[in-house]
Parts: sequence; C-alpha cells; structure tokens
Amino acid sequence: MGRLRVLSGREVCAILEANGFSRIRQKGSHIVMQRRSVPGGSVTVVVPDHDELVTGTLASIIRQSGLARSLFEQTG
Repeated sequence: MGRLRVLSGREVCAILEANGFSRIRQKGSHIVMQRRSVPGGSVTVVVPDHDELVTGTLASIIRQSGLARSLFEQTG
C-alpha cells in the first residue's frame, strides 16, 4: 500500500468525477459529490474545498467512495 498524495479538495473532486461521480451542490466550503449505483441507490461523499486535505479526511473520502486507494496514492 502506497503513501497518499497531498491533494486539494478540487483535485479529489476531479478524481471522483473521472470515476463516475457528479457534483450535486456546494454549500460554503463543502462540495457534495454523488454517484448513482443500482436502481434507487447512490453513493454520496462530501469533500471539503480546502487547499490541502488532512490524510484522515482523504482516507475517509476514499473509504466512503468505494474507489481504489491507488487512485489517490503517490506514483514512483
């Protein structure tokens, strides 16, 4: 398991959008992203729009999204 990159909220949103999530709304500094799954179901993730996300916050977003951690890890 690699080390997580230091990412901004907007960079995390870009990764989520590239993997099927859509921006639903934004209130203040929090962006709500959602991906439709099975009929009637969805996955919703709230991403703080900060310059740098704390590692624990990023780990929580990855866990909630169900995406592969490798998408958010350092390369090389």
